[in-house]
Amino acid sequence: MVEGRNVRIGVYVCHCGGNISDVVNVKRVVEEISKEKDVVVAVDYPFMCSEAGQKLIEDDIRSGRINAVVVASCSPRLHEATFRAAIARAGGNPYMYYHVDIREECSWVHEDDKGGATEKAIREVRMAVAYLRHAEPLNKIKVESEKSALIIGGGIAGLRAAVDLAEMGVNVYLVEKSPFLGGNAAKLGRLKVFPYEKSIIDIVRELISKLRSMSNVAIYTNAEVENVSGYVGNFEVTIRVNPRYFKGRCGKSDIANLCPRKTEDEFYFGVGERTAIIMPPFEGAYPDIPTIDMNLCDRCGLCTKYCPEIDLKQQPQTIRLRVGAIIIATGFKPYVPKKGEYGYGLPSVITLPELIGVINRFGKVKIGDREPRNIVMIYCVGSRQKRDGEGKVNEYCSRYCCIAAIDTAVLIHSIMPNTKIYHLVRDVRSYGINELLFEEAQRLGQVFIKFSEDSPPQVLQNDDETIVKVRDILTENAEIEIPADLVVLITGMEPSDGTVNIAEKLKISRGMDGFLQEIHPKLRPVEIMLGGVFITGTAQAPRGLMETLASASASAAKFASLVLKGYTELEPFVAFVDINECNASGLCVTECPYNAVELRDYPGLGKRAWVNEALCKGCGACVAVCPSGAIQLKGLRNAQIEDMIRSAMGGKHE
Repeated sequence: MVEGRNVRIGVYVCHCGGNISDVVNVKRVVEEISKEKDVVVAVDYPFMCSEAGQKLIEDDIRSGRINAVVVASCSPRLHEATFRAAIARAGGNPYMYYHVDIREECSWVHEDDKGGATEKAIREVRMAVAYLRHAEPLNKIKVESEKSALIIGGGIAGLRAAVDLAEMGVNVYLVEKSPFLGGNAAKLGRLKVFPYEKSIIDIVRELISKLRSMSNVAIYTNAEVENVSGYVGNFEVTIRVNPRYFKGRCGKSDIANLCPRKTEDEFYFGVGERTAIIMPPFEGAYPDIPTIDMNLCDRCGLCTKYCPEIDLKQQPQTIRLRVGAIIIATGFKPYVPKKGEYGYGLPSVITLPELIGVINRFGKVKIGDREPRNIVMIYCVGSRQKRDGEGKVNEYCSRYCCIAAIDTAVLIHSIMPNTKIYHLVRDVRSYGINELLFEEAQRLGQVFIKFSEDSPPQVLQNDDETIVKVRDILTENAEIEIPADLVVLITGMEPSDGTVNIAEKLKISRGMDGFLQEIHPKLRPVEIMLGGVFITGTAQAPRGLMETLASASASAAKFASLVLKGYTELEPFVAFVDINECNASGLCVTECPYNAVELRDYPGLGKRAWVNEALCKGCGACVAVCPSGAIQLKGLRNAQIEDMIRSAMGGKHE
């Protein structure tokens, strides 16, 4: 207990409707705990989380009987916030509280040993009482916040989040590394958002149009985030904006065709060529002026003779911003099959993105000068793969591939109705309303053949003919040979290079699949451990368009709840330093994973450790390495830990 304070503890043991009391003898727990020093109230109740249960606590606080609370019940993940709120409503300090889990930790795991479960519950509640003897009232940390947002990534998730925030009155800075907004979604072109007639590119255009009409949005294309420092509510960001080498629109519409330098056109997934002069790739693109790819350009100067708007002397710009929070929407990249994987590398074998590029570029499917009569689509290439000792594989489902493939196949039928399409699938994951699209493909006469993951299709080249062999599970593994004019590999998603880079710069955890890792997929689905930074879209996980848009709006809503007030409140469980004990070893500075500790000069004392409470996450790494014991955690002081251990071991309290 902090010197001079009189702690009066109330202990409330929950039956949880029999989940606890059928195993743990709650009456005996109350009886034993009531004997503990500083415990003035000890009761059991059927449902502590009910209004009546919470009222027990509130009445005891209002009457002045207690000023600290222990609730022994279910998991703190479920109701710790519930009981803290009840304490606050009654005028108490919500941090003079300890939540003991005697359901998951006692009754559920020891249902075959009721006596042992009861003894364990008593020990755990005693430890909580010991904790509160040394507790002190804490208050949330209030941090002033900038009412502005940085969104990294100008694909459809970044665009959706930017529009949502701008409509709330937030100043939005949107940074996109490529020359134009739209990301992968813009490349999908004519694919429909089933069951609507609107295409994906139409949605991209609408979002871009909205952003361009808003005065509180600044858009930086050809730009990358170089550095981020600061903390939630007050981030300082450095952006490098690369030159476009165009001062404005060029009067010569075919200026790109004059350029002799050529490479694959990434907007069409490598189908066809573009020159070093990149024109706006679709109607409604932003910016609507060209750019020059200096990685390809050899500065021959030919273009400058025809277009006075070209300025090859332009230099990169550095822009510094202050923002309250950051949303990462850096997207994905398509999986690229290894050479020979399902025949990849043969002229008649392409990926789904390449097929979409062909359709968007030429308006139909072509193989050289021919239109294919038979198209075979092989699913789950680069997703749901078994490890076979040949290096990296992707075991996850990419969630969008099945629907994108079927959507493309239905589009092909509308353009080329006489083309026969075969779908070779492990499963068709057409969840929700997309099941209707699956049924539409079947209604059109498209054939779905189910194969086993242990017996994948084989793509064989016989002279000028491509043959696909597959064993059909639905016909008792009968081997089927399909002559294919075109084989399409339905490839999945991988984390984009931008996602990998930003994770390294901001020290963001990535999951086993390589995508950015949220704190909890259900409870905190768009938050990461770095406060004030949110993740969205396919930077976070493989997903379809509708899920991507929903997660973008979720990120924007989380941003708004955090900083729109002009300040944000943080939990008070942070490190603090006794400067009279600190010997400035600096170990805490080097050990802190969040850069929250630094050495500062104190008059008359010299250098001492100082904790930035807005950055500190209360992990305790600094406490463990401090040689003088000068640094501790609020809400988990050394005395609290020591007395809890003594209680667990049956010793006397200090």
